[in-house]
Amino acid sequence: MIIDAHHHLWKTARGDYFWLDAQANPALEPIARDFPVEDYRSLAQANGIEGSVLVQATQTVAETQWLLEQARASGGLILGVVGWVDLAAKNAPDALADLSRNRLVRGVRPMLQDIPNVDWILRAELDPALRAVIALGLTFDALIKPPHLENTFTLLTRYPDLRVVIDHGAKPGIAQGQWQPWADQMRRIAAETRACCKLSGLVTEASPQWKTGELRRYTDHLIECFGPDRLMWGSDWPVALLAADYADWLQTTRQLIGELSAAERAKVMGENAARFYRLG
Repeated sequence: MIIDAHHHLWKTARGDYFWLDAQANPALEPIARDFPVEDYRSLAQANGIEGSVLVQATQTVAETQWLLEQARASGGLILGVVGWVDLAAKNAPDALADLSRNRLVRGVRPMLQDIPNVDWILRAELDPALRAVIALGLTFDALIKPPHLENTFTLLTRYPDLRVVIDHGAKPGIAQGQWQPWADQMRRIAAETRACCKLSGLVTEASPQWKTGELRRYTDHLIECFGPDRLMWGSDWPVALLAADYADWLQTTRQLIGELSAAERAKVMGENAARFYRLG
């Protein structure tokens, strides 16, 4: 069983993808187009994907509702949606409760990497929303970079019942050879909290002509720290197309986890995602 624990869909005419501006950033040109559920269904069939988790890509409730429409149209392929709610809003607990009534909603993701204040998630006014996430049984995807790791550790210790997964290994600067303090901070999070981590989004942090060996130091560290019970594979498609196609990243992941046992590989490639997101 392979479950893609992290992919996106978008429709550019919706007009709320603030970051997807190929004029401002020409490097985004390959993905500055529509990626509907039909495209993902074809990829999933070609690569043996049996289920997936669809993750928000912009900070609007309207996009989350659109993602739910896409999930309903997926014929059962998309098993869960990680949406967005303004956690700082006074009505955030009610908004989370409303959203959680949809059986496809599995969690939420604030786009922490795009918020200038790296300590934003620790603000007191977010406490009611975070406690609501816990009470409603929702998950929390942490979209972060290395500068956020210190406050992510604080968040995890402040809310030990918050079910958190760190997206994309916290996006270490692989192309620049960045190692510390990322390596020690990830080890501390793994050792002292119950957070999980996604093996996803790493090729876009590597050099343009990346090779598997360039990624291995980082993935080996994540495997050592989190173990095969707390890692889950995700494609990060279509963002990953900036560096690799779907099949290439899937095959690369198989090489990177190749020394694990068959049972351990099965956990990383699907079973952990099913358990963490409580996919039906």
